[in-house]
Amino acid sequence: MRYAICVQILMLIIFTGFASKSQHLSYFGRRLSNMKPFKEIILFMKESRIAKAIIEKHTCYESHVRMFWKSARYEEKEKTIYSGVQKKDGNGKNIDVEVKITVGNVRRVLDLKDSDDDPIVIPERLCKGLWFRMGYSGHVNDKYIKSRFCRPYKFLVHCVIYALSHRKGAYDETSDYIMNIITSLVLNRPYNISQVLFNHMIDNVKGEKYLMYPRFIQMLLDDQIPDLPKDSTDKLKLLHMISETLNRLNFYRGMKEDQEPIIKGKICKIKNPDYEAPENNAWRHDNILVC
Repeated sequence: MRYAICVQILMLIIFTGFASKSQHLSYFGRRLSNMKPFKEIILFMKESRIAKAIIEKHTCYESHVRMFWKSARYEEKEKTIYSGVQKKDGNGKNIDVEVKITVGNVRRVLDLKDSDDDPIVIPERLCKGLWFRMGYSGHVNDKYIKSRFCRPYKFLVHCVIYALSHRKGAYDETSDYIMNIITSLVLNRPYNISQVLFNHMIDNVKGEKYLMYPRFIQMLLDDQIPDLPKDSTDKLKLLHMISETLNRLNFYRGMKEDQEPIIKGKICKIKNPDYEAPENNAWRHDNILVC
């Protein structure tokens, strides 16, 4: 029963790396027959501290996001991104409105439940130790790719990449900070996701200024300026995760069935909601019963 309810309300996972008129979205607004291999990961993500960032449905408007990035600038002294958008005044005329984005805004609006005191780097050795506990079948020194995980953990990595990555592509490959985020969630370790996202926003302001994180930007704009004009013809199209997407995650290209990564059971916080992280940068407790 819990699984059925969970699937009915889950899941919105937006591809926030960049935007165009077509943007990837995963919304499980109905029960899909091929959800079963992923149900435990879905429950885990629903209860995680990134739940709002990956689940909340929020309509994006291309002109708002484009104008934000076009006029954005970063002031190091204030640790603030300044930008501007347009809205209507009482007489129906367009007026410029200033927007100020700090890491605190990102933390509050996305409800990431981290703090400025949390680290933005988790030791690589710790991440690798956990990932091999999760059944990673690739080489220890190669690039980490999601297709080297068994189905449930492949789904977890896929969701975090598509929801939180700043990239325009290479969605099979896992960057260091994505590894850090997943490690922090599974081991229940502190990690400053807000600062990491904000740092990528700063890099974009100083660089290409492509339409990075469109859903997050729209959420931040609507938080500060609730009465921004909304034009239905200006909406960014969000493509749903459908059965075909799940079928691809169920499939291992170029591998025979007996070569596929071995299914690993639940561990750490996925297994126990009250799980406490091991001390001293360990990826498991000495007591094997605690995991």
